[in-house]
Amino acid sequence: MALFKSKDQSVSAPEGESAAECMKAGQVLVEGGHLTPEGLAEALGAANGDLLSFADHLMTSHTVGRTELALAISAATGVPAVDTKNIVVTDDIKGVLNEAVVRKQCAVALAAEGDTLIVLLVDPSPARKAAIEAEAKRPVKYFVADPSTVRTFIDSIYRADADIDRILSSLDMNDEQAKLAAIASEVSLDDQAPVIQLVNRIVSQAMRDRASDIHIEPLDDKLRIRFRIDGHLVEAFSLPHAVHAALTSRLKIMSGMNIVEKRRPQDGQFSTVIDGKEVDVRVASVATVFGEKIVMRILDKSRSMIGLSELGFPRETYLHYSKMIHSPFGMVICAGPTGAGKTTTLYASLLEVNSSGKNITTVEDPVEYVFPGINQIQTNDQAGLTFATGLKAILRQDPDVILVGEIRDADTARIAVQSALTGHLVLSSLHGTDSVAALHRFLDMGIEAFLIASSVVGVIGQRLLRRVCDSCKEPYTPGADELAVFRQHSGGSEKSTFYRGAGCNFCAGTGYRDRIGVYELLRITPELRRLIVGWATTEELRRLAVAQGMRTMLREAMALVENDVTTIPEVVRTLFAS
Repeated sequence: MALFKSKDQSVSAPEGESAAECMKAGQVLVEGGHLTPEGLAEALGAANGDLLSFADHLMTSHTVGRTELALAISAATGVPAVDTKNIVVTDDIKGVLNEAVVRKQCAVALAAEGDTLIVLLVDPSPARKAAIEAEAKRPVKYFVADPSTVRTFIDSIYRADADIDRILSSLDMNDEQAKLAAIASEVSLDDQAPVIQLVNRIVSQAMRDRASDIHIEPLDDKLRIRFRIDGHLVEAFSLPHAVHAALTSRLKIMSGMNIVEKRRPQDGQFSTVIDGKEVDVRVASVATVFGEKIVMRILDKSRSMIGLSELGFPRETYLHYSKMIHSPFGMVICAGPTGAGKTTTLYASLLEVNSSGKNITTVEDPVEYVFPGINQIQTNDQAGLTFATGLKAILRQDPDVILVGEIRDADTARIAVQSALTGHLVLSSLHGTDSVAALHRFLDMGIEAFLIASSVVGVIGQRLLRRVCDSCKEPYTPGADELAVFRQHSGGSEKSTFYRGAGCNFCAGTGYRDRIGVYELLRITPELRRLIVGWATTEELRRLAVAQGMRTMLREAMALVENDVTTIPEVVRTLFAS
C-alpha cells in the first residue's frame, strides 16, 4: 500500500486525549489554507474532543478535501495515511471484524500481513483501538483515512444484502393466499419475519449505495432489483419470481396502500431509520404484463437543507437568480425533466427568501422535506385538494411567497399566473427540456401570451451531470468526435489536457461520484416580452436570449469540462441535442 507523504508539524495544542489531536489536525489544515481559523474554532466546539466527530464536521460543514483531511490526521496522530485507490479486499478478510464494532468505531480491516491485521480508521485514539483489538484478537497495524473513504469501504464489504439467500430460503412461497395472510400478521407480530428482513436489506443497501430510487421489476423469469445511483440505473441483484407477491404486499402494507388492488396504479409513503438517518420512502406501483412494478423514491432528510450558494451556480447566474427570487411579485419557473434537481433548487430558493417577516406557503405533491417556518400543504385528490384548489385557498391566506410544487395543467397554470400578477412571488417547477421550451409549455396549456409576458420574471433550466471521481482522476486523450463537440460548444477553448475517472473503490469503478447542477437562466427582458406576445418560435426566443447574454446549458456544461469537473461523454449523454 502506498503511503501519502506528510511532513511533521509541531503545533501547540491543549491538554486532553483527543482534543490535542483535533487541535493539531485543525492547525495543519489552517496552515495549509484548507480551513479558516473561525472554521477551526467552530469545528472544535462541535466535536467536543472527539477526532471522528471533528473529521466528520470538517467534511460536511467546511468541505475540507478527503486527502488533505487524511494527511492532517496523520500529522496530528503520527499514524501514517494510506492511498486506498487500488486496494482490493479479499473474501477472507471481509468477515474478520464484527459489523457493529466496525460501524461504531469507523474502522475497517483491509488486509493481513502474516498474523497482523491491517486496519484503516479515522480516529486512532486508545479507546477505539482497544475496541478493535478486542474484536480482532490478533496484532493490529493501523493506517488513517478520512471518514468518507472508511465508510465507503465499510458499505462495500458489509453489504446489507449479503444474507439474502438465507432469507429467501426461509420464505415459503408456495400458496399465494397463505402468503398474503401471513404477511398481514407479520406486520404487527414479528419484525424478524423473512419478508420484513428482505425489505429492510433492500432499502438499507440502496441508502448505502447513495441510490435515489429503487426499482422492483417483475420479468418473465426473475424479479429484478435496480438502484438509480447518480442518475444511472444499476442492477443490484436478482430474486426468484416467486418472492414477488410477498415483497409487493409487504411494501403496500408499509405504505398504506391496498394490497388486494393489483390493476390500478397506487401511491404511498413510509418512514424508516437506516444507519441512524431518518429516511422517507415514496412508493408507487403500476401493473405490468408480468405483475406489479414498484418504484421507491428515497428522501434522505439529512440532505434537505442545501443552500442556494451550494448548488453549483456560476457566480453571475447566482447573482441574477438571487435578485429574481427577491422580487416582490412575479413568477420564477424552474424547468427540466424528471430527476433534474428542480425540487432541490426550489427548496434552496425558499431557504434564501425565508424570513420571519414573510408568509411563505407551498402546495406540493408530495411534501418531500419539512422546513421550519414555512407553511406546507400536501395535495389530496380524494379530499378535493389539488394544486389548483390548494392555490386558490393559499391566496386567501395573505401569502407573500407561494411555491407550487409542479404546474401540470391549465387550471393550475392560470391561477399561478394570476397570483403573480396580483402582487405575489410565485415559484414553481415545470417539466420542459430547457428554459425557453418552458415558456412554450405555458402557451400549449392555453395561457394567453400577454399574461405569460407580464407575469414571468425568469426561467431557470437545469440538468444534473456526474462529477469525475477525485480519487481516480487521470488525464486522457479524447477521440476526434468528442474533441469536435467540445471545440464547437466551448466558446473557442484551446484546452488540450482532459481528465476522466479510471474507476476505483470510492466510485464503485464508474469513474464518477456525485453530481453537479448545470443551469441556464432566461431573464425576461422587454425585448423578449415583445417576442412572446408575438408568438415567436422557441428558436427565435433562444437566439435573442443568447444575444442578450444567456449562457446555454451546453455552454455551461462545457465550462465544467474545461474545469475538469465532468467529461465530454457525460455532457453528450445528458444534454446534447444538436
